[in-house]
Amino acid sequence: MTRLIDRIHQVELGNLAQLISLCDQLQLPYFMMGGSLLGTIRHQGFIPWDDDMDVGLLRADYDRLLAAAPALLADTHYFLQTPASDENYGLSYAKLLDRNTYIEEKNNVNAARKGIFIDIFPLDRIPLDTGLQREQLTKFQVLNTRILFQLRYHLVDNPLRKLQSPLSAEQLADVRALKAERQALMTQYQGDEALLQVKNLASQYSYNKEVFTVAEVTDLTAMPFEHLTVQVPKMYASILTRMYGDYMALPPESQRTEKHLEKVIMDNQVFTE
Repeated sequence: MTRLIDRIHQVELGNLAQLISLCDQLQLPYFMMGGSLLGTIRHQGFIPWDDDMDVGLLRADYDRLLAAAPALLADTHYFLQTPASDENYGLSYAKLLDRNTYIEEKNNVNAARKGIFIDIFPLDRIPLDTGLQREQLTKFQVLNTRILFQLRYHLVDNPLRKLQSPLSAEQLADVRALKAERQALMTQYQGDEALLQVKNLASQYSYNKEVFTVAEVTDLTAMPFEHLTVQVPKMYASILTRMYGDYMALPPESQRTEKHLEKVIMDNQVFTE
């Protein structure tokens, strides 16, 4: 019997192929990040128990992707979910969703559009001064929390949630203003080309683990990922060592668990395991 994780992986490969096609059409360099970079190098594809996928672009390329993708995706079953394209979506980065699927995530209940997805992160220039770095990250986290709270993101579902009225036009306008403030904060150092470090500000890792030099994420090479070919930083070894230590060593079996999805609807069927 096909496992749920295998079904998710097959759909995510379709999402990734679509993203690669978009980036090729727009001549945008992208690169595998986080667990997806680790999977590319250690497994030549998915980490077998990992149910998400992370891709990164430098901010200027990311913005070009967000501007052009909606028209290019118009006749497909994919949707580029962003803070602007989905008013109920609270995160600071984009997701490419397969609209032929529906998901429920662990510890993440909200009214945003749902579908099997891959995450697409912008990398923004950051200051060299550690005090300014802390200040930016703290302000980002505060704004992020306010946005998620106002959009009613919850760890667990509550039957009373379904009785709530949708957010009013005034409430959504307030959220749009907060999203614009968060975007301005993330990009506040973009104009200073002398700054040669970039960061995924939405990273779940400790601060320095997803800080890169511009050189690290612009010097790319091709690697196999399942049946696809993807772009990774040539300096992947130093990046992965910084993030994971001995990155070729497998974690204990107790840690080899899916992190995100607990229910998937696809092909008119419900899958939970």
